[in-house]
Amino acid sequence: MLPAVVKLCCGISYPHLRNTAGLQRTAVAVIGQEITHLQRWRCKQHHIGAPAGFNYTEAKSEDRATVQSKGDQLFYVQQGHKAMKNALRMLEDNEGWRVEIAESNGDVICSKVMPDARKVFRLEAVLEGSVDELYDLLFVRVEEMNLWNPSIQQIKILKQVGPETMVTHEVSAETAGNLIGQRDFLSVRHSCKQESRVYLGGAAIQMESFPPQAGFVRAEDGPTCIIIQALDKDTRKSRFTWLLNMDVKGWLPTSIVNQALPRAQLDFTRHLRRRLAVSATLG
Repeated sequence: MLPAVVKLCCGISYPHLRNTAGLQRTAVAVIGQEITHLQRWRCKQHHIGAPAGFNYTEAKSEDRATVQSKGDQLFYVQQGHKAMKNALRMLEDNEGWRVEIAESNGDVICSKVMPDARKVFRLEAVLEGSVDELYDLLFVRVEEMNLWNPSIQQIKILKQVGPETMVTHEVSAETAGNLIGQRDFLSVRHSCKQESRVYLGGAAIQMESFPPQAGFVRAEDGPTCIIIQALDKDTRKSRFTWLLNMDVKGWLPTSIVNQALPRAQLDFTRHLRRRLAVSATLG
């Protein structure tokens, strides 16, 4: 049974992972078109508030504002594009993955040690939700994620660069059993949709006008990505692939971090399933 699970988890039995190179080429082509579309898109203004302990004063005057400069627009799109491309390349390489967790519901998490000695984690799951529904929850309405995921205190969009790219500030919640502790993240997020598939990519980014805040450890994620793909013959279900690549910073032992991250993936997926179930109940 274990060899079968290993094959399943490491992509040998998954055609959609064997064809990741093709997915990467498709994603890059679609993203390339976004820069042209970006020039015809008017950014929308977002009104955001600050959580306790964070100073958004400077960000309100500059970073929250719509990105006006064409150069700035292209910079953030390119950063998101680069993060997604690098993350897809990591998924494309099937060598070195090993099973970390295999759940009874079919969820499987594999890990792989990268050249810099850091572990990355890949979760595979099937969710009872359409590609469009998941895209809406995980990207379009990202600021509402804390309403259904108790591990997140707040996510705020600091910059909106066209419909497919944004810069966000995320604060994790102080929850019981959280081995890593509270962190905050400053990230560029990028998406592209292609037929029955959605790519969500991201990576940490630095902004002089939004430095690390006192009292919080700023972690760095990425390159990371999520691939959401409709199941064959059933568009109401989706195959969910999530590459988690994170440097939590601080002084935590590596062994603790490597235990906590895959568990965080399972927790997130559990909360996401509950949210999808609520949507299904409400019709």
